[in-house]
Amino acid sequence: MLDEIKKDAGARMAKSVAALRQELTKIRTGRAHTSLLDHVTVEYYGSHVPLSQVSNVGIEDSRTLIVTPWEKDMVQPIEKAIMTSDLGLNPATAGTVIRVPLPALTEERRKDMIRVVRNEAEGGRIAIRNIRRDALHDVKELLKEKMIGEDDERRGESEIQDITDKHVAQVDAVLAEKESELMEI
Repeated sequence: MLDEIKKDAGARMAKSVAALRQELTKIRTGRAHTSLLDHVTVEYYGSHVPLSQVSNVGIEDSRTLIVTPWEKDMVQPIEKAIMTSDLGLNPATAGTVIRVPLPALTEERRKDMIRVVRNEAEGGRIAIRNIRRDALHDVKELLKEKMIGEDDERRGESEIQDITDKHVAQVDAVLAEKESELMEI
Protein backbone atom coordinates (compact mmCIF):
# COMPACT_ATOMS: atom_id res chain seq x y z
CA MET A 1 0.00 0.00 0.00
CA LEU A 2 2.71 2.48 0.98
CA ASP A 3 4.75 1.61 -2.10
CA GLU A 4 1.78 2.37 -4.35
CA ILE A 5 1.25 5.76 -2.69
CA LYS A 6 4.96 6.63 -3.02
CA LYS A 7 5.09 5.44 -6.64
CA ASP A 8 1.97 7.43 -7.52
CA ALA A 9 3.27 10.56 -5.79
CA GLY A 10 6.65 10.23 -7.52
CA ALA A 11 5.03 9.80 -10.93
CA ARG A 12 2.73 12.80 -10.43
CA MET A 13 5.63 14.95 -9.20
CA ALA A 14 7.70 13.94 -12.24
CA LYS A 15 4.78 15.02 -14.45
CA SER A 16 4.74 18.40 -12.67
CA VAL A 17 8.44 18.88 -13.40
CA ALA A 18 7.88 17.88 -17.04
CA ALA A 19 4.97 20.34 -17.29
CA LEU A 20 7.20 23.09 -15.91
CA ARG A 21 9.87 22.27 -18.51
CA GLN A 22 7.19 22.44 -21.21
CA GLU A 23 5.97 25.83 -19.94
CA LEU A 24 9.50 27.21 -19.86
CA THR A 25 10.16 26.21 -23.47
CA LYS A 26 7.48 28.74 -24.42
CA ILE A 27 9.54 31.52 -22.91
CA ARG A 28 11.96 32.27 -25.70
CA THR A 29 15.16 34.16 -25.26
CA GLY A 30 15.01 36.26 -28.42
CA ARG A 31 13.72 34.28 -31.36
CA ALA A 32 10.16 34.26 -32.62
CA HIS A 33 8.31 31.03 -31.91
CA THR A 34 4.60 30.32 -32.34
CA SER A 35 4.32 28.79 -28.86
CA LEU A 36 4.94 32.27 -27.41
CA LEU A 37 1.27 33.07 -28.01
CA ASP A 38 -0.13 29.69 -26.89
CA HIS A 39 -1.45 30.95 -23.57
CA VAL A 40 -3.04 34.13 -24.99
CA THR A 41 -6.83 33.91 -24.89
CA VAL A 42 -9.25 35.98 -26.98
CA GLU A 43 -12.84 37.03 -26.27
CA TYR A 44 -14.82 35.16 -28.94
CA TYR A 45 -18.63 35.34 -28.89
CA GLY A 46 -18.76 35.70 -25.11
CA SER A 47 -16.16 33.11 -24.12
CA HIS A 48 -12.38 33.12 -23.85
CA VAL A 49 -10.68 30.80 -26.32
CA PRO A 50 -7.00 30.23 -27.14
CA LEU A 51 -5.60 32.42 -29.90
CA SER A 52 -4.84 29.35 -32.02
CA GLN A 53 -8.58 28.58 -32.23
CA VAL A 54 -9.50 31.90 -33.88
CA SER A 55 -6.43 32.53 -36.03
CA ASN A 56 -3.37 31.10 -37.69
CA VAL A 57 -0.07 31.94 -35.98
CA GLY A 58 3.10 31.78 -38.03
CA ILE A 59 6.64 33.09 -38.19
CA GLU A 60 7.50 35.81 -40.71
CA ASP A 61 11.17 36.08 -39.77
CA SER A 62 13.35 35.36 -36.73
CA ARG A 63 11.99 38.39 -34.86
CA THR A 64 8.39 38.65 -36.11
CA LEU A 65 5.29 36.55 -35.56
CA ILE A 66 2.39 36.85 -37.95
CA VAL A 67 -1.21 36.28 -36.83
CA THR A 68 -3.94 35.83 -39.44
CA PRO A 69 -7.47 35.81 -37.97
CA TRP A 70 -10.02 33.54 -39.60
CA GLU A 71 -12.71 36.20 -39.28
CA LYS A 72 -12.17 39.83 -40.26
CA ASP A 73 -13.98 41.19 -37.18
CA MET A 74 -11.58 39.32 -34.86
CA VAL A 75 -8.60 41.57 -35.71
CA GLN A 76 -9.26 44.10 -32.93
CA PRO A 77 -9.96 41.56 -30.13
CA ILE A 78 -6.85 39.57 -31.07
CA GLU A 79 -4.71 42.69 -31.12
CA LYS A 80 -6.08 43.73 -27.73
CA ALA A 81 -5.50 40.24 -26.26
CA ILE A 82 -1.86 40.24 -27.40
CA MET A 83 -1.32 43.74 -25.96
CA THR A 84 -2.85 42.90 -22.58
CA SER A 85 -0.96 39.60 -22.23
CA ASP A 86 2.00 39.47 -19.86
CA LEU A 87 4.41 39.21 -22.80
CA GLY A 88 4.87 42.96 -23.34
CA LEU A 89 4.35 42.79 -27.10
CA ASN A 90 2.97 45.56 -29.34
CA PRO A 91 1.22 44.11 -32.40
CA ALA A 92 0.90 46.11 -35.63
CA THR A 93 -2.14 45.59 -37.85
CA ALA A 94 -2.02 45.77 -41.62
CA GLY A 95 -5.52 45.03 -42.92
CA THR A 96 -6.42 41.55 -41.69
CA VAL A 97 -2.85 40.56 -40.81
CA ILE A 98 -1.37 41.24 -37.39
CA ARG A 99 2.41 41.41 -37.16
CA VAL A 100 3.93 40.94 -33.71
CA PRO A 101 7.55 42.17 -33.67
CA LEU A 102 9.60 40.76 -30.83
CA PRO A 103 11.67 43.44 -29.16
CA ALA A 104 15.35 42.82 -28.58
CA LEU A 105 15.84 41.64 -25.04
CA THR A 106 17.04 44.56 -22.96
CA GLU A 107 18.35 44.09 -19.44
CA GLU A 108 14.95 45.18 -18.09
CA ARG A 109 13.10 42.78 -20.41
CA ARG A 110 15.38 39.92 -19.34
CA LYS A 111 14.58 40.67 -15.71
CA ASP A 112 10.85 40.66 -16.52
CA MET A 113 11.25 37.28 -18.21
CA ILE A 114 13.16 35.96 -15.19
CA ARG A 115 10.30 37.13 -12.97
CA VAL A 116 7.84 35.20 -15.17
CA VAL A 117 10.12 32.12 -15.08
CA ARG A 118 10.39 32.27 -11.28
CA ASN A 119 6.61 32.55 -11.04
CA GLU A 120 6.22 29.44 -13.21
CA ALA A 121 8.77 27.59 -11.06
CA GLU A 122 6.88 28.53 -7.89
CA GLY A 123 3.73 27.13 -9.51
CA GLY A 124 5.61 23.87 -10.09
CA ARG A 125 6.76 23.77 -6.46
CA ILE A 126 3.19 24.38 -5.27
CA ALA A 127 1.93 21.52 -7.46
CA ILE A 128 4.58 19.21 -5.97
CA ARG A 129 3.68 20.24 -2.42
CA ASN A 130 0.00 19.59 -3.16
CA ILE A 131 0.87 16.10 -4.36
CA ARG A 132 2.88 15.56 -1.15
CA ARG A 133 -0.12 16.71 0.89
CA ASP A 134 -2.39 14.23 -0.91
CA ALA A 135 0.10 11.39 -0.40
CA LEU A 136 0.49 12.18 3.31
CA HIS A 137 -3.30 12.26 3.63
CA ASP A 138 -3.47 8.79 2.04
CA VAL A 139 -0.85 7.50 4.51
CA LYS A 140 -2.86 8.92 7.43
CA GLU A 141 -5.97 7.19 6.06
CA LEU A 142 -4.11 3.87 6.02
CA LEU A 143 -3.11 4.43 9.65
CA LYS A 144 -6.68 5.36 10.58
CA GLU A 145 -7.98 2.18 8.94
CA LYS A 146 -5.29 0.25 10.85
CA MET A 147 -3.77 -1.10 7.63
CA ILE A 148 -0.32 0.12 8.71
CA GLY A 149 1.35 0.85 12.04
CA GLU A 150 2.73 4.12 13.35
CA ASP A 151 6.30 3.13 12.46
CA ASP A 152 5.26 2.49 8.86
CA GLU A 153 3.44 5.83 8.84
CA ARG A 154 6.56 7.75 9.96
CA ARG A 155 8.76 5.87 7.50
CA GLY A 156 6.26 6.52 4.70
CA GLU A 157 6.06 10.21 5.56
CA SER A 158 9.84 10.59 5.53
CA GLU A 159 10.15 8.73 2.22
CA ILE A 160 7.43 10.90 0.67
CA GLN A 161 9.30 13.98 1.94
CA ASP A 162 12.51 12.65 0.33
CA ILE A 163 10.68 12.20 -2.99
CA THR A 164 9.30 15.73 -2.65
CA ASP A 165 12.73 17.21 -1.91
CA LYS A 166 14.19 15.44 -4.95
CA HIS A 167 11.53 16.86 -7.28
CA VAL A 168 11.74 20.37 -5.80
CA ALA A 169 15.51 20.22 -6.43
CA GLN A 170 14.75 19.31 -10.06
CA VAL A 171 12.45 22.35 -10.32
CA ASP A 172 15.21 24.54 -8.89
CA ALA A 173 17.71 23.11 -11.41
CA VAL A 174 15.34 23.77 -14.33
CA LEU A 175 14.81 27.32 -13.03
CA ALA A 176 18.56 27.98 -12.70
CA GLU A 177 19.17 26.65 -16.21
CA LYS A 178 16.48 28.89 -17.73
CA GLU A 179 17.67 31.95 -15.78
CA SER A 180 21.23 31.51 -17.04
CA GLU A 181 19.88 31.04 -20.59
CA LEU A 182 17.89 34.29 -20.30
CA MET A 183 20.83 36.27 -18.98
CA GLU A 184 23.11 35.24 -21.89
CA ILE A 185 23.62 38.02 -24.38
